[in-house]
Amino acid sequence: MKTVEVELIKKTQTGTDPLGQPIYTTETVKVGGVLVGEPTSDEINNAIAMYGKRAVYTLAIPKGDANIWEDTTVILPAPFSGTYRTIGYTTAGIEENIPLKWNKKVKLERINE
Repeated sequence: MKTVEVELIKKTQTGTDPLGQPIYTTETVKVGGVLVGEPTSDEINNAIAMYGKRAVYTLAIPKGDANIWEDTTVILPAPFSGTYRTIGYTTAGIEENIPLKWNKKVKLERINE
């Protein structure tokens, strides 16, 4: 199976401004070995019903990855080129019970054209 390296834009709150609004810094983290696939029609319909967002891709994340994928920006390489935002929560299985290299899934919506 062909995997890709994605860029995960991590946002960390570093303080607040004078009006009490959070101030963030961003950091780009490269995550390799990620599978990109199409969501099922059920996943698309559920994302629209639950979040009002259309899922365009599903990522399979390698075992051992400790990054937080919820509410995060992801940049995919060609041929999927673009900037995406995760939808909902990451679903995960128990690493030891899953035979392949991936144990987490997250859905993406496109945020640029």
